[in-house]
Amino acid sequence: MKRKILFLGESYRADAITWMKGLKEFGDFEIITWELQTSNNQRFKRILEYFFAPISIRKIIRREKPDMVIAERTTSYGFLAALSGSKTIAIAQQGRTDLWPETSVLYPFKKFIQKYAFKKAHLIHAWGPVMGIHMKATGVDMNKVLVLPKGIDLSLFTPSINTSTKIEAIVTRSLQPEYRHDSILKAFGILNQKGIDFSLTIVGDGTRLQFLKDLAKELQIDNKVIFTGRIPNTELPKLLQQSNIYISMPITEGVSASLFEAMACNCYPVVSDIPGNQSWINHRDNGQLIEIDNIEMLAEELIWSFENSESRNEAVIRNRKFVEENANYDINMKVIAEKYHELLN
Repeated sequence: MKRKILFLGESYRADAITWMKGLKEFGDFEIITWELQTSNNQRFKRILEYFFAPISIRKIIRREKPDMVIAERTTSYGFLAALSGSKTIAIAQQGRTDLWPETSVLYPFKKFIQKYAFKKAHLIHAWGPVMGIHMKATGVDMNKVLVLPKGIDLSLFTPSINTSTKIEAIVTRSLQPEYRHDSILKAFGILNQKGIDFSLTIVGDGTRLQFLKDLAKELQIDNKVIFTGRIPNTELPKLLQQSNIYISMPITEGVSASLFEAMACNCYPVVSDIPGNQSWINHRDNGQLIEIDNIEMLAEELIWSFENSESRNEAVIRNRKFVEENANYDINMKVIAEKYHELLN
């Protein structure tokens, strides 16, 4: 008989889809899902729904009798998993600490519920080393922690040789303020003023789309910037393969599957200098680390990356090998699925 898992989290997210798909594929699990139905814009209504969520979840558990409950984000769905009464619980920390933003009035409350979720969980996922650091500092029993990224599908994200004579950059992060697309556009404004040719592809959707389109026009680079809008994940490998530089400037990061995807497709990474990226990138060795919002530095390092093509080409080959060894979905998800069966047995 198939083992059944109840997944608590936003089931539409690429991250969640990868996790569930891997468990079905390598663990032969049946998966049912539950998530909050109120959008983030309706703050009060969502909090109210969250407050009554444990009742809904326990009802599903009584009806469906799942063997275990898994949940993303230790400060939201992870806490609900801890309250579910399930005999086997696995939770995943999604961000560097999951306590972001640290200036929030809810910070002490989030800290409290995270501690409870950590205590109740039988397995805690750290998708990368940077998350393990926070767990250790919080006093988590590290025997319960599995430090391993879910990995990416290397049969989809395949390497390509880009012989372009200009910068062909790509950004694949959601168009939200914390990803600093405006800084990226301003850096390309500097490149444009210096007469350096480029094309920039901005993939995805988000609240900043119109603002960024207007900014590109204002910087007079709108003829060189392509906004694709939201695209199916299956179209992403082709866009990455057509690019030679991948840019990502978040102000906070846990583990970025987008970075692994770019590395797998031989895109040279130029990313923000934060712990989540420092785990994988060494400056001017296998990528560039850029101070947050330093547009002059970003512009300079983009020029350096492009002019030093020998160093860049060596780096992308090493990066592909690194992803094959450390972030291979077929290997990593098998390990995770086996770990779940081990917990259940």
